[in-house]
Amino acid sequence: MADPRGFMKFERSGPKRRSVELRVHDWREVYLPYPDDELRTQASRCMDCGIPFCHQGCPLGNLIPEWNDLTYKNEWSQAIDRLHATNNFPEFTGRLCPAPCETACVVGISNDPVAIKLVEQEIVGHAFDMGLIKPVIASIKTGKRIAVIGSGPSGLAAAQQLTRAGHFVVVYEKSDKIGGLLRFGIPEFKMEKQHLDRRLDQMRAEGTVFVTGAEVGIDLSAVDLSAEFDALLITVGSEVPRDIHVEGRDLNGIYQAMDYLPLANRVASGEITESPITALNKNVVIIGGGDTGADCLGTAIRQGAKSITQLEIMPRPTAERPDAAPWPMYPMIYRISSAHEEGGQRQYSINTEAFLGDSNGDLKALSVYSVELKTGPNGPQFAKVDNSEHEIAAELVLLAMGFTGTKKHGLVNELNLELTKRGSIAVDSEWMTNQPGIFAAGDARRGQSLIVWAIAEGRSAAAAVDRYLMGTTDLPSPITPSAVSISV
Repeated sequence: MADPRGFMKFERSGPKRRSVELRVHDWREVYLPYPDDELRTQASRCMDCGIPFCHQGCPLGNLIPEWNDLTYKNEWSQAIDRLHATNNFPEFTGRLCPAPCETACVVGISNDPVAIKLVEQEIVGHAFDMGLIKPVIASIKTGKRIAVIGSGPSGLAAAQQLTRAGHFVVVYEKSDKIGGLLRFGIPEFKMEKQHLDRRLDQMRAEGTVFVTGAEVGIDLSAVDLSAEFDALLITVGSEVPRDIHVEGRDLNGIYQAMDYLPLANRVASGEITESPITALNKNVVIIGGGDTGADCLGTAIRQGAKSITQLEIMPRPTAERPDAAPWPMYPMIYRISSAHEEGGQRQYSINTEAFLGDSNGDLKALSVYSVELKTGPNGPQFAKVDNSEHEIAAELVLLAMGFTGTKKHGLVNELNLELTKRGSIAVDSEWMTNQPGIFAAGDARRGQSLIVWAIAEGRSAAAAVDRYLMGTTDLPSPITPSAVSISV
């Protein structure tokens, strides 16, 4: 490494956020530009650890020590080459991934880990600014035709890999724009869509074809598509939202997060002037304490909510790494996102008993109570805390409790695809479904997970499709289905 003692000389410093007072009044990304001299200092903290466990922590196997060293030396061209060697879209992961690589960092055993995400994001930013990222055109065309169904991070990664391998690739997207959850689920303040559009321009120049407004299995026949193409890769995500079945669920004012966030994103991008679902001047309750809940929180703040309460049924995590998740495992600890800095109240160990409405059928409050985890005959279970019942005023409730699998109607039914017990599309060790020539990857196969897993699955499935069509492949395959039974 360029400075083998850097981790001893310098403290960790992450990206700086714009002031809360300013950023809540716009939809721009919350982070400020990072000075190059400070970035070199942070890159220098990557120690010569011998066995870089960050590789294991990253599903993509990112070559983190290599591009940290190149960043320290201002070798931007080589740094982006090493970054792209394992990751098609570092500008996405650098903004959206929770960085399991950092929790596996060797420096993090006794000190704050290296700011890996920061360096990753800055490398790709510099590379775009310097004109180092250009279309990669296949030198040989195979004549093989592949349909990728779904344009989230997994589908886009697979499509780019397969196009660069010389195949003719068409990506089908049910929405009117490409990007899936990257475009419609991720708020602008976390990732401005210019980053997505810039990468899509590169993919179009490479030869990938995009078809929007076409839901396969509904608007287009999946069977006809499978006859037209040599292979199909299904990357439609995990789209069935987890719901809550209590009294009053049918009241006006209760929405799934993925009904709410896409409309807000369309307002932020200027596509529409006003969302039919808005938090303006309302008491808002968000049920679900994860990243999607935080996205709803930041969005509701920008819409002008009167108050916001985020509920989580699990206990508040500890601030320190728990004993059950020793290094280098990814720990569930108490984290504060940019949205949590901006406002709202978080309540843990709370269960919703009923939604309360007025005579017009409009939501007015939640009836909730506190719970505690107790060990029962079937393992841990929630028990009601005596005399803990109370009400929370709300005119808008957003359900952000995750997803339970892939939609069964349309594509899955038409192709008679087998599913796992968890409701995801089942595949073999070569990413192929029970139907020959039809593959699946990403959240559609894995269940809801992280963007870094989605890209890793897309890259690996692309290698399997290439091998199926050509008999062999030079495309990298960072993971196999049998090796990813538990997600971070």
